[in-house]
Amino acid sequence: MGVSGGPGIRPGFLGEDPLPGAWTPGRPHVWLMRLDGLRPSGLVHDGPGTGRLRPETLRPGGPVAEGAPHGHGLPGGGSPARGALDASLRDYERILDPAERSRAAAFVRDLHRDRYIASHVGLRLLLGAYLATDPAAVVLVREPCPGCGGPHGRPAAAGAPLHFNLSHAGDLAFFAFADTPVGADVEQLQPAGVVEDVARVLHPDETAELAALPAARRPEAFARCWTRKEAYLKGTGTGLSENPSVTYVGTGPGPASPAGWTLSDVEAVPGYAAAVAVANARRPHPPHGR
Repeated sequence: MGVSGGPGIRPGFLGEDPLPGAWTPGRPHVWLMRLDGLRPSGLVHDGPGTGRLRPETLRPGGPVAEGAPHGHGLPGGGSPARGALDASLRDYERILDPAERSRAAAFVRDLHRDRYIASHVGLRLLLGAYLATDPAAVVLVREPCPGCGGPHGRPAAAGAPLHFNLSHAGDLAFFAFADTPVGADVEQLQPAGVVEDVARVLHPDETAELAALPAARRPEAFARCWTRKEAYLKGTGTGLSENPSVTYVGTGPGPASPAGWTLSDVEAVPGYAAAVAVANARRPHPPHGR
C-alpha cells in the first residue's frame, strides 16, 4: 500500500469497475490511475523483446469507503471502462480542448506529454460519466483566485454540480470529486537529502516532528505532511502562494485538519503518498459558471 501511516481512504483504481453514473450528492469519490506505459494510441508494449501490444486499463472505483474490499491486480479480461479509455486515448485530439492540446504540445519529452494527455483524458472520462455528457463537451474553467481575483484559482467544470481536483506524480494520476471544494495531491517519496532541505520550510511543529524521527522514517512522514498540505492549499485555491510554514497539517499517522476542512490520507501504491482535502459544507454551492 501507500505510506499514509494509518488506515486512510482506499481509492478505486480506474478500470476495475464500470465508469460512474450521474453525480449524486454524498461522500466524495477518489480515483487513482496508473500512467505507466500509457500512450495516446491506447496501446502499450507487454515488455522488452515481446513485440506485442495490448490495451492498457483505466481502472475506476466508487465512492470513498474506508475499509472496503479492494484489490490492485489488473483485470483478466476486457471491461467497458477499459474500452472507453482505449477509445478515448485514440481520440484524444477531439476530447481535449484547445488549451489542453496546446499544453500537451508544449512538453519537450514524450513521456511527460503522454502522462499529461492520459491524465486529462481520464479526468474528462470521469467528468463526462458523472455529468452524463460527452467528455469533449465538458467546459473546463478556472475560478477566481482567492488571493488576487485573477482567473487562475481552482479548476472547475462550467455548470457542474460537483467540484474536482487532479494531481499526478510519476506513474500515478489522482482524481477527487466532491460536493464542496476539494483538493488532491499525490507525490513520490523523496530521498533523504530532499526531505532535509524542504523540511525547513514546513510549519515549525512539523519540522520538529520530522527531526525527532529516526532518519529512515522521515521520508514517509514528510510525504504524508506534504501531500496533506498541497491538497489543502489546492482546495482553498491559494496553492503555494501561501507559505508552507503557515498551516499545520501534521506528519504523524493522522492528519490535523485546518478549520473548515477535512483532511484524509489516501492509500496509494508503494513509493507514493496521497491525500485529499474537502471543504466542510456550510451552505449550498451553486453550479460552477452560474
